[in-house]
Amino acid sequence: MASADPGLAPLGAAAEDPTKGGIEIGARGGEERPVAPDQFDARFETGRWEIWAYYAYYIGNNGLTLFNFAPTAFQNLLYQAAGDNMTLYFAGRDRTINSIVLLANGISFAIQIFVFLVIGSFADFGTWRPNILIVLSVVAFAVGFAWLGVHTEEKWRVGLGLYIVGLIAYQTTLTFWTAAFPGLARNTPELRAKADEYSQGAITRDEYDFADSMKRNELSNVAFIVQSVGEIFILAIIVGVMFGVDVNASVANNNWGLSVLIAFATGVWLLLSIPWFVMEKRRPGQDPGMNIIAAGFWQLWRAMTQIWRLKQ
Repeated sequence: MASADPGLAPLGAAAEDPTKGGIEIGARGGEERPVAPDQFDARFETGRWEIWAYYAYYIGNNGLTLFNFAPTAFQNLLYQAAGDNMTLYFAGRDRTINSIVLLANGISFAIQIFVFLVIGSFADFGTWRPNILIVLSVVAFAVGFAWLGVHTEEKWRVGLGLYIVGLIAYQTTLTFWTAAFPGLARNTPELRAKADEYSQGAITRDEYDFADSMKRNELSNVAFIVQSVGEIFILAIIVGVMFGVDVNASVANNNWGLSVLIAFATGVWLLLSIPWFVMEKRRPGQDPGMNIIAAGFWQLWRAMTQIWRLKQ
């Protein structure tokens, strides 16, 4: 699987979802009127080019680098280093290739759990999400380019480290990117108009929420379509790169080819991410009403207490 569908959003995807409104008492005669669920600031209105910059980032973060080619390169080096006995010394004793891969995955996911518990709530709350995405992306770029120096069997331990860090970088960048789309949707001119209609009593709250949901689904699904089409072109170039490196000539060429492919796809990701880093309007997220890190643990506790309502 080259990438994740943003339609199946991670837990952080509710980011920049402003506090919902209700009823406001009018100044004359105690008249009640609806308050728009989302309060708009003209500085944060979503533009067409910002949306396309958002899509472009996803074309780059397609998973080919750290989620597809990197695991292949890592396991290649493991098999070559292990030889006929198919075992390597790792974590205190001799282990099979499958055992090492499973342990590496376990270590990666354990670290991801810790990372998301500590900084995951920053995707929803406050204003740090764009900065965190940039830092995580830089880490991912560094890992991708580092594979150019890891293409021989004696460096399998380095490859293992790059593999673990790469999985963490891929999943965290994807999560913090995905968390921006509710804020994009709710600051579009279309949703601004719907909010005005709701405030004037022209539409119901259910109609506003439906329009909100449809706009978020539109951005999410179009992002996936654009990413899929863009990935086809990237893969076409990659086929040419493989022939250029002559990966079928020898094991060494194949190893080097995988490293080149990872670095190439990383370079594409880097170039396509720059527009989003520059053009994103740094919209404030929700106010957690508490310390942001504590809010992450509060969300976890709330999910644990509510999960029993979803026994099916």
